[in-house]
Amino acid sequence: MKGVARPPTNLQTLADRLKVLAEPKRLLILHLLMEGVQCNCELGDALQMPPNLISHHLSVLRKAGLVDIERDAVDARWIYYSLNQAALDELNETFGVFFSPDRIKPRRPTCGPQGSLVHLSDVAAAH
Repeated sequence: MKGVARPPTNLQTLADRLKVLAEPKRLLILHLLMEGVQCNCELGDALQMPPNLISHHLSVLRKAGLVDIERDAVDARWIYYSLNQAALDELNETFGVFFSPDRIKPRRPTCGPQGSLVHLSDVAAAH
């Protein structure tokens, strides 16, 4: 290939998001948060994981901007987790653009054994 077309999205951002999402427990946390706001104890009950491991995964999701937190106004020991809707919209847009089947183009190699073959479709198109 002579020139590589510019990707439709920032590849580093896409790779960073994929790394965050490549952990099944994080995907499970996101799945639970799709049900709505969750507190520490609800996540712990649902995930059946040690609290420190849940905190680690939530920290990674928060650093990626996918999860928001809110402390209880009455008792700050209680933390509520929710999805960041704007980040989720951006994630869907980025993935949708990059992984769109509409981006797949018909192409044959120009090198190797197939590059020197004459294809009937090319002959028919020339006439």
